[in-house]
Amino acid sequence: MKKLLKYTGYALLTFITFILLYLGCAWAFSHISVQAERNMQKDITIYLKSNGVHTDVVLPVKTTYKDWSEIILYKNARCADTSLKYIAFGWGDKGFYLKTPTWADLKASTVFKAAFGLSSAAMHTTFYSTPKEGKRCIRLEISKEQYQRLISYIERSLQTDASGNAITIGPNARYNDHDAFYEAKGSYNLFHTCNTWTNDALKASGQKACWWTPYDKGILNLYR
Repeated sequence: MKKLLKYTGYALLTFITFILLYLGCAWAFSHISVQAERNMQKDITIYLKSNGVHTDVVLPVKTTYKDWSEIILYKNARCADTSLKYIAFGWGDKGFYLKTPTWADLKASTVFKAAFGLSSAAMHTTFYSTPKEGKRCIRLEISKEQYQRLISYIERSLQTDASGNAITIGPNARYNDHDAFYEAKGSYNLFHTCNTWTNDALKASGQKACWWTPYDKGILNLYR
């Protein structure tokens, strides 16, 4: 019995130490910034958008460099509104996305699988008219070269079929009339979260970013 209590105590202490170390690193590394590239043209307008927890990268649907509606079909969103000019991309854990539409639906098993990379990934896309700037929606102007790198980064995160179209996750996988879910590459875990993905998208396109952050506030604070 004493040995059991001893090992239980060690396990609990190890767990608490890990959590404190993780939170400390998250705070410290989110305050170390990667500087943006200099002397670049402002050719394309994009946005960073947060719901308070999760961040999306919002891009124009159609430009000279990419027509996202060719692989992310308007008809896959319930509204099928082709007048919407922007599309948001948010990478994340499939189980968390689909099984937790509200915080009331959150289950310990979903959190465990997501934290330790035991679930597959999904890409959440949402069509918008023009995003409204605010505390949780930051406007950025980037060059065409930077935008092309951002396109490549997002394309590498999507699973596609033989025709090059993103693979949709069923007709019922939606939050509203303007969104849809798609199969994505990679695996969510404590060290590679939805916000880490967004932060890496900023790095890929030469924008100001955190050295590493699992949270949305690390990213947003850089631009406020």
